[in-house]
Amino acid sequence: MRIAVLGANGQLGRDLGPRLAGEVVALTRAEIDLDRPETVTPGLAAVRPDVVVNCAAYNFVDKAEAEPEAAFRTNAWGVRELARACRDLGCRLVHLSTDYVFGLDAGRRTPLAEDDPPGPVSVYGLSKLAGEYLVRSVCPRHLVVRTCGLYGVWGSGGKGGNFVETMLRVAGQGKPLRVVNDQRCTPTYTADLADAVVALIARSAEGLYHVTSSGDCSWYEFAAEIFRQSGVAADLTPITSEQFGAAARRPGYSVLSTGKLEQAGVPRLRLWRDALAAYLQERASHAARPV
Repeated sequence: MRIAVLGANGQLGRDLGPRLAGEVVALTRAEIDLDRPETVTPGLAAVRPDVVVNCAAYNFVDKAEAEPEAAFRTNAWGVRELARACRDLGCRLVHLSTDYVFGLDAGRRTPLAEDDPPGPVSVYGLSKLAGEYLVRSVCPRHLVVRTCGLYGVWGSGGKGGNFVETMLRVAGQGKPLRVVNDQRCTPTYTADLADAVVALIARSAEGLYHVTSSGDCSWYEFAAEIFRQSGVAADLTPITSEQFGAAARRPGYSVLSTGKLEQAGVPRLRLWRDALAAYLQERASHAARPV
């Protein structure tokens, strides 16, 4: 089986590629750029994969509020072209999406299942939801995976670093940290997500699945645990989303239910605290390796 991975150099793509069985073709923006739809069909036709895994996206959540056209060009229209190409070439398309397709139900306090109605509260979330719908409506053989708050040792592509790295860097500079405490979700380690995606592909799973670490926390609680496990004394203060004042709204509650994943025979991912511990251990291992 030949598997093409878009966004292969991103933090998820770098963890996913080595775990996939068969012949893996790592595609970067030089080969296929969703921002340039004309590259999609020729790029895939040259590879002729059996499965395409799309880890590429426009993921500048706040910036998208000021440039919605850019977000939709990649996350919706580029994805539509990818879905068309996969349909025409007979490929199975695995597409990564986000918990940010939720948020409109402000009173929600129980984990969200795949059949719960979405309701984005940001341009980014809306663009990702549009991409989901286009994949599901255009490409008959599809697997859409929603996840949340990714962090991996390879950092986060164009954004540089991830939440864990940002917290440790700022704390290391002795600067105070003000982190929101009114958004509950489940930050997820990319290595664990990659294992689950590989298992779903192996089972020929299709449709929509939620895949995150187990449990939930606020971003403030996540930051506090990062510092506790790292032995870092940080000047950390909880604040509200309103006090933080981000350009884009985030869901107040976007904890995803992973019951369907377990029904497919894929074990639930470990608790977010345990995943964080594994990440910090892998991070230390990478830092210790000779250059």
